[in-house]
Amino acid sequence: MKAAVLGTGGWGTALSLVLCDNGHKVTLWSHNPEKAELLRKTRENPLLKSVKLPESLEITGDIRCVEEADMVVFASPSFAVRETGRKAAPFLRPGTVLVSVSKGIERDTNLRMSQILSQEIGGKCEVVALSGPSHAEEVGVRLPTGCVSACADAAAAKLVQDAFMNAYFRVYTSPDIVGVELSGALKNVVALSCGVCDGLGYQDNTKALLMTRAMGEIARLGELLGGSRLTFGGLAGMGDLIVTCTSMHSRNRRAGILIGQGKTPQQAMEEVGAVVEGYYAAESVHQLAAGKNVDMPICNCVYDILYRGKQVRDVVTELMTRAKKDEVEISWMYQS
Repeated sequence: MKAAVLGTGGWGTALSLVLCDNGHKVTLWSHNPEKAELLRKTRENPLLKSVKLPESLEITGDIRCVEEADMVVFASPSFAVRETGRKAAPFLRPGTVLVSVSKGIERDTNLRMSQILSQEIGGKCEVVALSGPSHAEEVGVRLPTGCVSACADAAAAKLVQDAFMNAYFRVYTSPDIVGVELSGALKNVVALSCGVCDGLGYQDNTKALLMTRAMGEIARLGELLGGSRLTFGGLAGMGDLIVTCTSMHSRNRRAGILIGQGKTPQQAMEEVGAVVEGYYAAESVHQLAAGKNVDMPICNCVYDILYRGKQVRDVVTELMTRAKKDEVEISWMYQS
């Protein structure tokens, strides 16, 4: 199979390696021709230290690399997905399978990544979401990892499963692209909040409480938006939530730690030095929850910290002193 991977971040590069290991003819594209040339010469991406890029991997700054591809992987940050889709659209052949691996929700429109690509491509290509608990740093060194290939078209989901799956990268299929994409976007908000707890000096009890209750919020909103509750308890849901909330590979968690230590959200993101998707997702979650009248106290408190300047310790007190609730009832009701 001929595959093009659009985006030379850590995740796009790691997935290129998976495809190369599986014997596919792979081209990795960068929006910056100078970066493409540097990667070509050094055969190393600074975001994946000590991982050599195979000679078989083509690297280019020319978007026309998608012309002959059977599969195109969109691995740019969420804010750049629309622009990347627009650039690629004129050169895509009908029937090419597109794989969205970016995790986020578009600001203002609140669209998922597959919806953005479908808009820009004009519906001539099927879009599959590939998501799960998968740090690029670990996939790059071939550590065992699992993801979900999600699409309403079972044949497209299986094609992606077949293309990526190997001895260290296990892929499951799912028809629930809505739930898979929402899980990938919303867990970043929770990872920020877990980082804040770490920054405040709270420990395991607090993080377990936060992650479990936040997953209930995500599932409530996700079901109303068309996702399946089973998805939120699976790899793309709880699995990705666990890894993002507990690992220092997570930019969202690292930003949250800095906020918990007293830095402003802007200072935290500058210090992390890379895109903190949870910052943007928090605004979209706030809007979606209000539109669906879903009670999401944890996510709303994250929004208050990020956008309204609320003090983190005040937020903790607010959450811990809320009215008494029944856990089983709250898990299955939309209003808490």
